[in-house]
Amino acid sequence: MIPCHEAVQFLSDTRGDAIVVNTMTPSRYWKDITNNPDYDLPIAGGMGKASSMALGLALSRPDKKIWCMDGDGSLLMNLGTLVTIAGQAPANLVHFVFDDEAYQTTGGQPVPGAGIYDFKTIAQGAGYPRAYIFDDLEHFKTDLPTLLQDDGPIMVVLKIDYPDGGPPFSMANTKAAVARLRTALAKDAK
Repeated sequence: MIPCHEAVQFLSDTRGDAIVVNTMTPSRYWKDITNNPDYDLPIAGGMGKASSMALGLALSRPDKKIWCMDGDGSLLMNLGTLVTIAGQAPANLVHFVFDDEAYQTTGGQPVPGAGIYDFKTIAQGAGYPRAYIFDDLEHFKTDLPTLLQDDGPIMVVLKIDYPDGGPPFSMANTKAAVARLRTALAKDAK
């Protein structure tokens, strides 16, 4: 299992100028680790919608790499998004799923199908051309730079460990984040 905090830290160190749409488990850490908050879009209060927001950004800004940092429970609430993403085939979208088989935000209850589902196989069946699963941090660190060179959509499932419960979940100020992202993207367009 990959410690969640270390996975998020590595993604922050690796992101470059990617726009990061994040929600639930990864956003607990991301808000304190991000190295470029102007290009972050936290999704709070919209479980299952981070991947749809990321798809919209990927289609509207094909010049930017878009990363979706999703939770397993969130994705399970909107599995249809995988078919939609695959059908649109955004080459610039990387979909990270933090899979700990629990709803950590609401107390750690098991998600439906815990121990049974396989997001890599589901993504491939939906039409994602590339899907990977990692349960070891060193393999993830070694392989990520290479797999990011491929066109998307790409699914990257991270089997994570959440030993300390993580920082508390907060309803991020999404309105302010949207305004920052809009300003940053307007500057890019000039």
